Amino acid sequence: MERKFNGIFTLLLVFLVQLTFAQQKAVSGTVTDEEGLPLVGVTVQVQGTNLGALTDFDGNYAIQASVGQILIFKYVGFAMQQIPVSSSSTINVTMLTDTAALEEVIIMGYISKRKDDMTGSAVQLSSEELQQTTTVSIDQALQGKVAGLNVSTSSGTPGATADIRIRGRSSITAGNSPLYVIDGVPIINENVSGSASGSSLSALASLNTNDISSITVLKDASSTAAYGARGANGVIVITTKDGVAGKTTFNVSSSFGFSNDAIDGPVVLTAAEREMLFYESLFNSYGASNGFTKEGAKQFYLNNLNSFGNDYVVWNEAGRPEGNWANVITNNNAPIQEHNISATGGGEDHNFYASVGYFDQEATVIGSDFKRVSGSLNFTKNFNDKLSFSTSNTASHSYQDGTLEGSAYFSSPRAVKFFMPPTYQPYNNDGSINLDTNLPNPLWVAQNDIDTNRLTRILSNNSITWQTPVENLSFSSRASIDYRVSNYKRYRNRISGDGSGTNGYGYQSHTSSTSYVFQNRLDYKWLTGLHSFDFTVLQEFQKNRRYLLEADGEEFGTDGLSNLASAGSPTLASSEYTDWAVASYMGTASYSFQNTYVLNGTYRREGNSRFSPQNRWGDFYSVGAAYNLHRASFFDVNENINMLKLRASYGVTGNANIGLNNYQVLFGYSSNYTGTAAAFPAQYGNDDLTWETSHTLDLGIDFAFFENRLDGSLAYYSRESKNLLLDVPLSLTTGFVEQTKNIGRMSNKGFELELSYAIVRSDDFNLSLGGNLATNKNEVLELAKDAAGEDITITTVRQRVEVGHPAYAWYMPTWSGVNPNTGVDEWYLNGTDGETTTTFNQAAKAFQGGSALPELTAGLTFPVDYKGFFIDASGFYQGGHKIYESWHLYTHQGNAYSLNLYQGINTVLDRWQNPGDVTRYAKVQDSYEPWKYNSKFLFDGAFARLRNLTFGYDFSEQINKAAGINSGRIYIRGTNLLTWVKDDNLVWDPEVNASGFTDMFTPPTKSVIVGVNFNF
Repeated sequence: MERKFNGIFTLLLVFLVQLTFAQQKAVSGTVTDEEGLPLVGVTVQVQGTNLGALTDFDGNYAIQASVGQILIFKYVGFAMQQIPVSSSSTINVTMLTDTAALEEVIIMGYISKRKDDMTGSAVQLSSEELQQTTTVSIDQALQGKVAGLNVSTSSGTPGATADIRIRGRSSITAGNSPLYVIDGVPIINENVSGSASGSSLSALASLNTNDISSITVLKDASSTAAYGARGANGVIVITTKDGVAGKTTFNVSSSFGFSNDAIDGPVVLTAAEREMLFYESLFNSYGASNGFTKEGAKQFYLNNLNSFGNDYVVWNEAGRPEGNWANVITNNNAPIQEHNISATGGGEDHNFYASVGYFDQEATVIGSDFKRVSGSLNFTKNFNDKLSFSTSNTASHSYQDGTLEGSAYFSSPRAVKFFMPPTYQPYNNDGSINLDTNLPNPLWVAQNDIDTNRLTRILSNNSITWQTPVENLSFSSRASIDYRVSNYKRYRNRISGDGSGTNGYGYQSHTSSTSYVFQNRLDYKWLTGLHSFDFTVLQEFQKNRRYLLEADGEEFGTDGLSNLASAGSPTLASSEYTDWAVASYMGTASYSFQNTYVLNGTYRREGNSRFSPQNRWGDFYSVGAAYNLHRASFFDVNENINMLKLRASYGVTGNANIGLNNYQVLFGYSSNYTGTAAAFPAQYGNDDLTWETSHTLDLGIDFAFFENRLDGSLAYYSRESKNLLLDVPLSLTTGFVEQTKNIGRMSNKGFELELSYAIVRSDDFNLSLGGNLATNKNEVLELAKDAAGEDITITTVRQRVEVGHPAYAWYMPTWSGVNPNTGVDEWYLNGTDGETTTTFNQAAKAFQGGSALPELTAGLTFPVDYKGFFIDASGFYQGGHKIYESWHLYTHQGNAYSLNLYQGINTVLDRWQNPGDVTRYAKVQDSYEPWKYNSKFLFDGAFARLRNLTFGYDFSEQINKAAGINSGRIYIRGTNLLTWVKDDNLVWDPEVNASGFTDMFTPPTKSVIVGVNFNF
């Protein structure tokens, strides 16, 4: 009986197994896109099970499934598909593009990655986003677009440089600017102006924004380690537009507009206000001792005009006209225009993109403008299925008619606004320019001085790619050149201004800079079953050569002949040659299992000629991991959760932004040492100098919910900079004061949040809201020590670098206020609180809390479109930092500097007048006070700007058809239209340079333009 039962049981098991195999069968097929091209790496999963597969290079897959089960197909950039298994063993799938995920392939320069495969922090911006603001230089278009990226544009002169910081300051003495990469090739971005006191000129101003396809900002070590010693400050990857195969199409765009200062800024005193304050200062200083009243002080002033200067006499006799120099130096409604035409097309084996552009913008101060002519040609040719060639080329010529910035020279028009007394008149009675002024008349200077930069730049990037006989292994070789020629000319006229003392002054410089980059690389992709693996190995060599020839001269016979050949007294002729080189070997690899678990690593060994032979090579690396929870087998298919990814990375990158010869012992040479040539020690040098390194930890979560309506990321970063270059005191027996060593440490920590929510999404109406928020806490951890073991702090007049504080924290005497009984300024004796003093030099210095680096930055976007009509608004915010007013002694203190010698601004009108008055400004006095750098002129730097506001209309299909075009757009765009400043006492534009000081530069501008765009 038992044997019989066992036999029956065995038969049942066999039957069940056969039944199971009958129900579960092999299902296979091909997955393609909408054009019928196979998709590689599509995840195919049986719903509710651990069963899964990936499509191969031909888009094919095979998986075991039962009739009635659901197959789920997922791929980045495409909508998820759910298909039930039927009696057929073949299921072919066409994946439909998910427009909400089109930008999820991140271009990182050397390589590109799907967003699912990213383990680090990177943000990619499209060409449409970059063209939402009117800027000369592409880097300024990034303001408010990326969490953790801060742009400071202190000068509104067209083409001027901008200070960019990614996740704070990484160095105390070395450079803090990011690396720029164009189409996979590192380039040099710097101020190419030949003037030290005039307008700056950014090398990026040579690029036409219309030719750029995207910009990717790489922020953490996992993203930047591939760039080794130049990745510590972040990397900005610029990708130019490629051609699109097919019928040749053309794009034409044109815009016109005008610009003005973004905010009104300080309002200068009128002549009448200045006069009233001046005789009030006489009464406050001498009234009691001389026994006269305020009216008596006024009469004393009027009876003794000669003693205050002949300009007062002339002004009084002329009926007291207002000089109004603020209007004289301002170019109201400065025009802007830009025109571009591009073409793209090709056939089955080739494509091209070509463009020509013209840009012209006048500055908001007289005598300054910027012009650029540019052209590009990108071409790709596939010789066969194994060999292809591509080239991208850009050429441009930029012309900047600059101006003196700041107050290094009193011919600066901005300095004239605040320093020229309003008693002087711009014109004489006969209409000629008045040259009898205490400062150079800016009208004359604008007509007769020269301050021009000319930059010609050629970028050529050429590569050839070969698919080797080894399956999925390709080899490519690239050669590129960045060639720049800049010519600067300065001439100061003979009659009035900075050249009048030498009968004219001229200076000219010619600089040519060439950067060569050569790359060879192997790329391999392997895909089988549920596993995918890829790696890239790269060898790179970069060489940079720079030649400088400069000369100047004095004693010109006429202002009409300003070339140096006309100088009667040549005073300088010099030349300079510098070069540096970088050699690198890099490898990066990535492994993915089921498109769910991702591991990657990068290693780069780099040698740099800026360091001594024994310390020339450095090793940089990163490791990263990501877990795509939304692809995990246990994660039920949920339409409300489209992506959920955890990621982490750690790595070490370097900073090589130091001088070319810091490690060397250098000698200076003089041709006039007791009548003969001589050499003398000029730099002590240090063979042990090596890289500053940044050790970065990055943790993040990326998400997309509700059919990709809500997406974003949240990240935490911690970056510690080590081996900082600091100056250490030396024994005086060496003949030198200090030597540079690697000895300091500093940290940056913070959180970053990016969010985007599609509130309404339909064919006719779309409404979205997006934003980003970032924090940054900077702290100095270690400094060099003296012989007694004490930290060697770095102290300037108003800032200090000390352990436990941010780098260059504000450090000065603390102003306690104006004494309401006496009307004089007082400061805390101990620097913080308690007892006060009216004697400035008795007040101790103290930290004022914070630095010039914003601790909080944010951006906001608000796009709306309805049946072709659209509105696009964006803004940004900076806060948690302080800025200092540099020229307060001359502009708004109640003393003779502000009231007699110079112009002054109207904040002085809020001065103390009577006992009991509570005000920020002390009583006016006839005194010449020394510089008093104190917290009275340190302001909260928080501000927000409406960066972009665009109204427009995309032509309907009917209009396009009637006009014979493919598409058209018309729009009106405003940039920086509104500015909100938190501190009511700050009257200067709050957007200052990274050092945190206001200055007399051309302020940032606001603009309004009208434009059209046609495709045909």
